[in-house]
Amino acid sequence: MKNRKIYLLVMLVSILFVSCEDDFLEYEPEGVLSNENVATADNAEALVVAAYAGIANDDMIGPLTQMWVYGSVRSDDAYKGGGGRGDVDIVDKYEQYNLTEADNGTDWMGPRTWTNYYAAISRANFALSVINEIPDGDYPNKTIRQAELRFLRAHSHFILKQLFKKIPYITEELTQDEIASVSNDLSNDELWNTIAQDFQFAFDNLPQSQDQVGRADKNAAAAYLAKLRLYQAYEQNETHQVTNINTARLEEVITFADAVTASLEPDYANNYLDGFDNGPESIWAAQFSINDGTIVSRVSFVTGLNSPHGTGLYGCCGFHLASQNMVNAFRTDASGLPLLDTFNDEDIFNTVEDDGTSVPAAGLTIDPRLDHTVGLPGRPFKYRNTVNETGDMVYNFSWARDPGVYGYFGNMKEQQAPDCSCYVKEGPFVGTSKNVDFIRYADVLLFKAEALIQLDRWDEALPIINQIRTRAAASTARPIAAGADDIYNIGTYTDFPSKEFALKALKFERRLEFGMEGPRFFDLVRWGEAAEVLNAYLATEKTKRDFLASAQFTAGRDEYYPIPQREIDFTGGVYAQNPGY
Repeated sequence: MKNRKIYLLVMLVSILFVSCEDDFLEYEPEGVLSNENVATADNAEALVVAAYAGIANDDMIGPLTQMWVYGSVRSDDAYKGGGGRGDVDIVDKYEQYNLTEADNGTDWMGPRTWTNYYAAISRANFALSVINEIPDGDYPNKTIRQAELRFLRAHSHFILKQLFKKIPYITEELTQDEIASVSNDLSNDELWNTIAQDFQFAFDNLPQSQDQVGRADKNAAAAYLAKLRLYQAYEQNETHQVTNINTARLEEVITFADAVTASLEPDYANNYLDGFDNGPESIWAAQFSINDGTIVSRVSFVTGLNSPHGTGLYGCCGFHLASQNMVNAFRTDASGLPLLDTFNDEDIFNTVEDDGTSVPAAGLTIDPRLDHTVGLPGRPFKYRNTVNETGDMVYNFSWARDPGVYGYFGNMKEQQAPDCSCYVKEGPFVGTSKNVDFIRYADVLLFKAEALIQLDRWDEALPIINQIRTRAAASTARPIAAGADDIYNIGTYTDFPSKEFALKALKFERRLEFGMEGPRFFDLVRWGEAAEVLNAYLATEKTKRDFLASAQFTAGRDEYYPIPQREIDFTGGVYAQNPGY
């Protein structure tokens, strides 16, 4: 069990939270208790715990934590995978950019995520409405808990805004009738500022660190404010085109990034292994646990479809497979630098031997982060390169479920070894107690570097990017290659000759550092490059993967997902739909 988890009281208060099947924003906790008779410090603490649980109450078809569908498959990082296009076909629609209807006749993915996040917001708001009524003298932690709850509420609204852009902002002051009449027509800037007010309250009132792991602190609020102001700096019009970059917002990014006290994990692998949760690089994470005294434990099944399929070590279902483009991005030149413009001119690891492994091409050099990110035939999976009681852990072509459609490159970061004490199987689906990081310190460093470059201070960004690359170069202690492997070659930049070059290096570094973790699509949208980059990716990838033959990104529509039609219907048309749907 993780040290001092804050979930012990969740089951005690869960009876307060009963989902309504139709009125999703009208998610009022139903029970025998009223605000008046729960307004005690002890009950308030339990309600705060329940609010924390809400931001991680996701599932395979309603993600809240890991954005593998929305941010990875939707980008050039990964393919859907699984047993062909018809297997969980709603994700195929996301990948093909064919999500042209607001609900597509299913409660899966976008509509479910909307519901799950507004349920989390409702938990935070209910707890706030109770705590606000408790006299300060009766509740010494009152202000801190209010700050935590406002942080959780802001976090939920932030993710919803990333996904849907036009969303209603719901607070504890609103009655149920008022909630039903709140529109989603705030301007982009107004909505960012509204979310920022909650994060700012958290920043002003939270301690630098908390005694209990998992609680929001000043560090987390500062990191989120840096992220928010960076997104806000790229000003968009109604059709999602970037029309201006606000330098005042960029200055705020630097200020808040500098307020974060943290450090990088010395080994990149630590970020993706059980036993390193809440380490020096983890700024804000969804917490999970196993063997914690509850019936099924608090494990995450959000990536339960994504384990390797063709091996008895795991279960099913072979989803979330790295694209050839993603694999190629890790190629390096003779000096160990990325091939910023020509990385996709040659495919690597695209031939398979009779034994199901792949041999690197002669002269190939790569960034070692490839072996931390992607399952490659013939190379150790999850840092295991031996046959032991759990079986052969060297990745093999046979582990791919449908290589004729999706190829055979697996995902690595979200997996754990089957003999990990964090690992559990429910039927064919795999869950783990490994945390899911929302923000880690590498994010904060690259937020700052991006702001510096956009402010024409790219020389100051150079050592930040090199810091990330130096850590990557040092992250080869664990077995990430089968036997002797001399193809790793990663270097640092000696200079940035121009702003254009610096920006290209920064954007490429974000892709390498966070490959298949989910930020990629949102980065492209923020930069205003989604249509250009993704249609260029598709033009080449279609020559390698027939299933993408009809895929096409439509600018002005596909940057965001449709507001679920049932929400528009529920409000009687108060909500405005996003363009193109």
